[in-house]
Amino acid sequence: MGWLDALLGRSKPAKPNLDTLFALPSAAVTLQAATGFVPTGVGSVCFRAAEGGAFATLEQDIKALLGDAQIEQSNDSYGYTWLLARRPPDDLSSLVTDLHGVNSSLETAGFGPSLLCSLVTFKDRSDRRLAVVYLYKQGTFYPFAPLPGQRRDNALELQVRGVLGGELPIEPDLSRWFPLWGAPGL
Repeated sequence: MGWLDALLGRSKPAKPNLDTLFALPSAAVTLQAATGFVPTGVGSVCFRAAEGGAFATLEQDIKALLGDAQIEQSNDSYGYTWLLARRPPDDLSSLVTDLHGVNSSLETAGFGPSLLCSLVTFKDRSDRRLAVVYLYKQGTFYPFAPLPGQRRDNALELQVRGVLGGELPIEPDLSRWFPLWGAPGL
């Protein structure tokens, strides 16, 4: 950052730290102990797909990299592509490794700016759903708790923020806690 940027109040955006994804398995233990939410074995990566042969080859390479994980690809109404990975619910470490591999592959191939987020889903005994979302461009996490009718369980999201605050870098700006209606696996 130059002196002109400092003078004009500009700052560099936070760089993503994909290795923070590996904190999710231990955070999941804390989450389960405090709230009863357990992993579902489902996670996904959201990105804007690029046109062309290079990106198509990269997608094939990512699917080959994930090996025995069950992978599904879908597109949402906003033009984003979702890669959904499934693992046994008790194997969150492998799921996080899969998500890290997808993000890293896209970033290494120069598609980092097209990455939006990654999420891991959880549920409780009454089948309420919760996603812990990683914002790629911010390098932070936030909870998303959808309710029927495109509503959110704000109280649960704030409770989870408090529970996971010591485990994960939580996004401090609540306006960046985007609702992910219809996200695959949620």
